[in-house]
Amino acid sequence: MSMAASARPSAGSPNLRMDERADAPAVLLQGVCKRFGERVILNDLSLRAEPGERIALVGESGSGKSTLLNIIAGLEPADSGRVEVAGHLISGQSDDDTAALRRKLIGFAFQAFHLLGHLNVVRNVAVPLLLDGVAASDALERAASMLSRLGLATRLNAAIRELSGGEQQRVALARALVAQPKLLLADEPTGNLDPDNARAALALIVEQSRQTGAALLLVTHSHDAAAMADRQLALRHGRLEPA
Repeated sequence: MSMAASARPSAGSPNLRMDERADAPAVLLQGVCKRFGERVILNDLSLRAEPGERIALVGESGSGKSTLLNIIAGLEPADSGRVEVAGHLISGQSDDDTAALRRKLIGFAFQAFHLLGHLNVVRNVAVPLLLDGVAASDALERAASMLSRLGLATRLNAAIRELSGGEQQRVALARALVAQPKLLLADEPTGNLDPDNARAALALIVEQSRQTGAALLLVTHSHDAAAMADRQLALRHGRLEPA
C-alpha cells in the first residue's frame, strides 16, 4: 500500500464540525482534574491562552507538565473538567473525533519523539499532512522545506535509526510545525540540541507562531527557552501560577 493511501483520514463522526471562531481562545481549560491512584496531578486547573500567545510551563520534574500537554491534545483523558482548543471541545469526544480535531488544530513535539522507524525523515514529517488529505507531492515538498529550515536538508532520505538524538528532535519539531497548527505543544523541544541548533529551533518556533498566529505551550527547563515566552507559569500542587 502506498504512503498516501495508508495515511488517508478516516471518515470520523458525521457530527464533527470544524467551524472557525475568530474570538475563541487558543486553549481554554476549566476545572481540569487528574489523579494517578491517590496522587493528585492536576487539581481544578484552569488556563486561557490566546492565539499567538507563547507560554512556558516550568516546574519540577514529575509535577505533571507532560500530563497536562497530553490532556490538552486529547491523548489522555482528564478525570473531570473542560478542555477546548480554538473553540472546539476536546474533552469527552470519541477517539475518532479527537484524532480529527488533533490533526486539524494541534502540532505536538513529543519529548520521546515518537518517530516512525519504517519511514525515512521526510516522510515522517509529511505524515500529518497526508493524514489530513494533502496530496503526497505537496506534503513531501512542504516537509522538505521545513526540514531544510531546521538544518536537515541533507538528511531527507535518511532512516530514523541513522540520526543522532539531536537530529531526531529536530525531525519531531518539523513534524509538529509542518501543518501550521492553531496550537503548538512542545515538550522539552531543545533538550537534546547543542546551543546553536537550540537557538535555531527556538527562533523557528517563534517565527511560526508569529506568522500563523499559533499559540505555543512549551514545557522546558531551559532558561533561554522560557525567556522567549510571553508568560512563564509553574505547575505546583496541581495548579498553574506565575513562575
